[in-house]
Parts: sequence; C-alpha cells; structure tokens
Amino acid sequence: MKKVCIAIINWNGLHWLKINLPIIKKFSKEAEILVIDNNSTDNSKNYIRKKFKNVHIIEHRKNYGFAKGYNKALKKINTKYVLLLNNDVLVSKNWIQPLFLFLENNSGFSVVQPKILDLNKKTHFEYAGAAGGFIDYNGIPFCRGRIGKKIEEDKGQYNTPSSIFWASGACFLINRKIFLQAGGFDENFKMHQEEIDLCWRIQGIGKKIGYCPDSHVFHHGGGTLSKSDYKKTFYNHRNNLLMLFKNLPFIDLIIVLINRFIIDLFIAFRYLISLKLNDFFMVFLGYISFIILIPKYIFINTKKSEKRSPVTKKIDGKYNINIILLVLLKYDRFSELIKK
Repeated sequence: MKKVCIAIINWNGLHWLKINLPIIKKFSKEAEILVIDNNSTDNSKNYIRKKFKNVHIIEHRKNYGFAKGYNKALKKINTKYVLLLNNDVLVSKNWIQPLFLFLENNSGFSVVQPKILDLNKKTHFEYAGAAGGFIDYNGIPFCRGRIGKKIEEDKGQYNTPSSIFWASGACFLINRKIFLQAGGFDENFKMHQEEIDLCWRIQGIGKKIGYCPDSHVFHHGGGTLSKSDYKKTFYNHRNNLLMLFKNLPFIDLIIVLINRFIIDLFIAFRYLISLKLNDFFMVFLGYISFIILIPKYIFINTKKSEKRSPVTKKIDGKYNINIILLVLLKYDRFSELIKK
C-alpha cells in the first residue's frame, strides 16, 4: 500500500491539468494521484477519465473552495501522508521522495514544503512559498526568497533543510492524522492564508513545519484566481485578521490589532492614490467581515479549526520585526531582516 496520496484541488482547471497532470503522473510512481474537483464545468473530469485511468477523482457537488474542498476530501483518504498540490504546479523528477524521507526521519515534523520556483522564470523563487514561510510580530507573512515585491534568484542560498513557520498551500506534504487532529483548514477562510493558520495550530499541538530544498517544483501562481483579482485583497486582509484573532494571546492580540489598523490604513491609502479603488474598498470590507465573524469564533459552537484557541507555546519562524517598516527601509532579503 502506498503511503503518499497526491491531492490536487481543481475548479475549471482543464488548461492546467493538460499541462501538468502528465508530468505529475510521470514523476510520481510512488504515490496515488487524486483530483478533488470542485464541480468544474470545463470538461476537467471527462479529460481525466479519458486520459488517466489510474487517477482517482473526488467529485464535490459544488465549488467548496480550497479549505472546505480539501477538508471533505482528506476525510476519505487513507494514506499516511497527503501531498497537497495546486493544479498550476509543475513538478520535477524525484520531487516526492525527499519530502517523504524528511517527515519519516524527523518525527517532530508533520508538514514539509519543497523549494518553490517560478514557472515563468525558473531561475527565481515564486511568490507563494519560495523557500519557506515566516511571520512578523504583526502577523504579516513573508518568505525566504520573497520579501515584499522583491523576488530573489535561486543561487543555492536556501539549500539547507530547516524549520519554518508555514508551508505554502501550493505544495506541501502533511501527515494526514495531524491534519485531522488540528481540525483541518478553517472553512471560513475559503481561500488565502488558511495554510498559515493551519501551520500555526499544528505548531500549537507541538509539531513542526519543515522546508526541504532537495525537492523543488515550479508554480505559476494565480491559476484559479488571477493575481490582479481584487478578491485576493479582501481574503488576504480578512483572513489574516481572523488568523491573528484565533491564535494570539489576548494582550498580544490587542497590541497587534492596533498596529495592524494603522498599517492597513497606510496600505489602503496607497491603493487610493494608485487609483486601485476596488482594492481600497476591499481592505475595509475585510475589516467589516472580520468583525461580523468574531461572535462565531467566541460564542457559537464552531468546529475545532474555527475556535479561538490562542497558541501560547514558543513557535518557530515568528520574528519580532516589523516587515513593512523594514521593506520601506529597503531591507528586502531574509538574511538582512533576521539581523534587525
């Protein structure tokens, strides 16, 4: 019985399946392959059935998004590990074995991500994950190889396996039991930053998140939701606030929310002067949606993943820095940031 199942979330991603699924099949002999289809209408399912007899499909009756789509599917999977993979990720030869061995040989770790490079510029890191995710004092995520809008060229500077704060939802291997024990993804998030919230909760139960550079993949980014779609602004702001509310101790939460309101006003102002009016309004709509959801996390009997359960343990990959300020001061490499 195989120990790894590759779970590919898909919604109207026929274009990407045609490009990437043949390569995934070629380089993934040691794993089962499963496509989780969120009620696609673009012939994705028929294409898979016709071209790939050994690729299984879980068909959802509607588009559940990233979080709920995976949650429902992982309850039906029986392998020890599940490799979550976006449909716009191109894999490489021998990409699974290093990730598998990392978790098998390091019992304190339950999640690991590969090096994630840009499909459109393969010499450089990709925005969503790069060489592993971290977070600053105010809860703003960043990556090695991607600070602000600065994307580094991969010159081997992050070729050492390490502990990180969060693994990119574009591609990571996770122990299925730990995924379920932690409560899975928070379904209120729908999309964006749900993997950061999950990794925070997993660290809260005493497990670590890892980065394995011996495995690498190439990510296009924006395969389902365009990079320029203003919904990204809404979900990123709203979900980040929800994540902070759930995981920070009360005193830290008050300080951070005050800081974040000031930072987000600054961000909204930059959208305004750039005439990005949709993004400007999405920042404030994100705050409104966050406030509306607070009672659900406190008073309503929500799922384990949705409850306010502050993480008080020391966790890896959280730095007491202000990433926004440091970027404005022109510090745009990870090696420069951690010295501050």
